Amino acid sequence: MLSKRIIPCLDVREGKTTKGVKFKNNVDIGDPVAMARFYYEQGADELVFYDITASSDKRAIMIDVVRRTAEAIFIPFSVGGGIRTVDDMRAVLLAGAEKVSVNSAAVKNPEIIRQGAEAFGGQCIVLGMDVKQVEVSERIPSGYEVVINGGRTFMGIDALWWAQEGQRLGAGEICLNSIDADGTKQGYEMRLTSLISANVSIPVIASGGAGTPEHIRAVLAEASADAALIASMTHFGEYTVGGIKDYLHEHGIPARMAW
Repeated sequence: MLSKRIIPCLDVREGKTTKGVKFKNNVDIGDPVAMARFYYEQGADELVFYDITASSDKRAIMIDVVRRTAEAIFIPFSVGGGIRTVDDMRAVLLAGAEKVSVNSAAVKNPEIIRQGAEAFGGQCIVLGMDVKQVEVSERIPSGYEVVINGGRTFMGIDALWWAQEGQRLGAGEICLNSIDADGTKQGYEMRLTSLISANVSIPVIASGGAGTPEHIRAVLAEASADAALIASMTHFGEYTVGGIKDYLHEHGIPARMAW
């Protein structure tokens, strides 16, 4: 089994790291550059940086924060929020990121996935998906719907179909976030993660709901996620990246050990 990745996520609003529950009631918790360095020193495998209001505010990503964050760490770094064009992708990559994550813009213009993959390689393109459970219908046969603009706009698009379409267009990875589980610390949305993981061949990062190391073990081992995104459980000091990795090793899950 390939090593599983532990990926802290920094949601950034107005230059500060922030965290909410189910995309609501966000509170600011720190400086993203300092937090990125802190997680790097703890042994995180990668980091994700999301400018969470760039798309809804219809503005460009805060490239200066991206650049300063990239200068502070020496691990792969993915950036999302407000990326609408190949030129936006290029700017983020030149600022020091290894990957770009497209979410709302890709739903509105799926060709950006293909264009980005052709320009920079599929390994650079992450399809971010914010998903909410809904009634099963002819339009949404999986019972999971794609939502954009920071959880504000339901798109009438089935999540399973969109994951497979994103792979077909050239995305090299999917970051799958459950709005229902986000920030709750009650565990990942296992059914959703299993559904997507079983039906695409590219890596799937589980996101939304991590509260304990056991939640991470379960989503990696039982839902076949390739990586686990974490935020609340480490942002507030309840757990460390190193402690999580120790737990995974004790339970037979391969993870790169912190140095």
